[in-house]
Amino acid sequence: MSRTGWSCELGYELYLKDGSWGDELWEKIMAAGMPFGLKPGHTSTIRRVEGGMLSYHADADINTNPYELGMDRLVNLDIESDFIGKAALRRIRENGVTRKQVGLRIEGMPLKGPNTTFWSIRKGGNIVGKVTSAIHSPRLEQNIALAMVSTDCAEIGSEVEIAMPQGPARATIVDKLFFDPKKKIAAA
Repeated sequence: MSRTGWSCELGYELYLKDGSWGDELWEKIMAAGMPFGLKPGHTSTIRRVEGGMLSYHADADINTNPYELGMDRLVNLDIESDFIGKAALRRIRENGVTRKQVGLRIEGMPLKGPNTTFWSIRKGGNIVGKVTSAIHSPRLEQNIALAMVSTDCAEIGSEVEIAMPQGPARATIVDKLFFDPKKKIAAA
């Protein structure tokens, strides 16, 4: 059992050595939870984006490095042992990155659901990045997004234009931790 979750909420994940017991475990958990109103659910894209949690293939992929994501605190290149990618990460650290992950507040009507494609980000008529995950947050009463933009456009407060399916929209670069940045909910 792991006290984790993909949505920044207090959650638990169960891992079985023998997956053939999964159905029986599910039924027992659901039966035990019935008096408490336990219902199956799905991870919340809204809560994930509010918490700045990444989704592989959307917000990061094989071509993304920890420095672009603001996760350089998790990289230790000073250890003596070698590992795959160490030389590449050292070059990136020394040369710097050309893009960074940021948060966005997107103006306009509430989004009806999450984006299913990347949306281009423009500044001064030039494409400077892409929206990777976007959703309307009822709690924050605004459209929010995670995006990858060129470093010269990554400053908090910078304004950009998003090429959305319904037309262009103005957006502002913001901190990518929209709600509960200290993760107090998950630590409860």
